[in-house]
Amino acid sequence: MMKTAAEISAHETRLHDRRDVLIGIRLRRKGESWFTSRITDLSLTGCRLSSFARLEEGMDVWIMLPGFDGRRAVVSWVHNHEAGCTFERPLHPAIFDHIIRMSDPRARG
Repeated sequence: MMKTAAEISAHETRLHDRRDVLIGIRLRRKGESWFTSRITDLSLTGCRLSSFARLEEGMDVWIMLPGFDGRRAVVSWVHNHEAGCTFERPLHPAIFDHIIRMSDPRARG
């Protein structure tokens, strides 16, 4: 039986390690200024945002992770003040590991 695009997408997303985090980021919608937001989970291919910004499925956004330039993402889903975003290009595994280490309060001396 052939899978739907949503089933394939959900399966592929789950192939990547997803980590619960709480990271302060900068977020920008097209044509607007940067504002603060938070990421509550992160994978190589995307993240879950917690934000009061009005986001819509299919919207392009730019996400600036701490210490890195902004990266383009597409809003995949929205529910209340949370949104799932898929990065235009997956994070490099070394960058992902660095961000996870930096977000872990136990890793800081």
